[in-house]
Amino acid sequence: MVDQGSPAVRGRRLAAELRRLRERSGLTGEEVASRLGWSGSKISRIEHHRIGVKQGDLRKLLDLYGVTEPHRLDLLELARESAQKGWIEAVTASFPAEYATYLQTEAEAELLWNWEPFIVPGLLQTEDYAREVMRGWQSMFSLPPSDLERRVGARLFRQQLLTKSPPLEFSAVIDESVLRRRFGGKEVMQQQMRHLIEASRRPNVAVRILPMDGDHLIGTGAFFYLQFPQVHDVPMHDIVNVEHLVGSYYLEDEESTYKYRVTFEHLVATALDPDKSRDLIAKTTDRLWS
Repeated sequence: MVDQGSPAVRGRRLAAELRRLRERSGLTGEEVASRLGWSGSKISRIEHHRIGVKQGDLRKLLDLYGVTEPHRLDLLELARESAQKGWIEAVTASFPAEYATYLQTEAEAELLWNWEPFIVPGLLQTEDYAREVMRGWQSMFSLPPSDLERRVGARLFRQQLLTKSPPLEFSAVIDESVLRRRFGGKEVMQQQMRHLIEASRRPNVAVRILPMDGDHLIGTGAFFYLQFPQVHDVPMHDIVNVEHLVGSYYLEDEESTYKYRVTFEHLVATALDPDKSRDLIAKTTDRLWS
């Protein structure tokens, strides 16, 4: 996979940095707008990445905030890259906006933690298992077959993140009930469980099973915790994506993401270690799906 970065995510990175620089300068959004002859809403839309920022406007902001080289050049280059279309935008063009946004965000991450209480994580699914998982959604809401196949294809395409260079660091905690929950026939489940075992042996993949007879203190649905590398020396804060029935939502403030970080760390501490998890997957497969 070439150029895994997403222009959309780089735009969010730039917006967050502009907000940080404004706050560092001690200016409010209204004060910046007044000095530049802009509306206050324009500053807000730029900082929340509702609109992009033109190079000329960006230079004015950087002048006002006293940003010098080399950070100034980094931000100008980040703005240029965020205005371009990438492979991920082309792949997700036909998907709902929320789903497309998540795929673009995931493509930029260097580390991903995933808690899954209901299904095998998407990055570790086989094609047949993914199709069976999505088939129920398709039939319930009368979606066209082409929509299902696009989503299956996107899920398989996403899995290249685990084998690119450098690969995504992926850690999953999966509830034991997932190993027993059938999607498709026994053959589909058997192949999925074997694939899960093999995928868990990769050096950048950690799979842990939360046993059903252990302590279950986490009363939340599936979520993803993402960390990002610096791009052009511009950091990006951690993001949490929380799934619900009709989509997902993002948490970006430090207080909320910290709680999810602690939650995942607790899940890891409570779950079986990777070797014991593989043993449990294998035993469950032999007992239920062979």
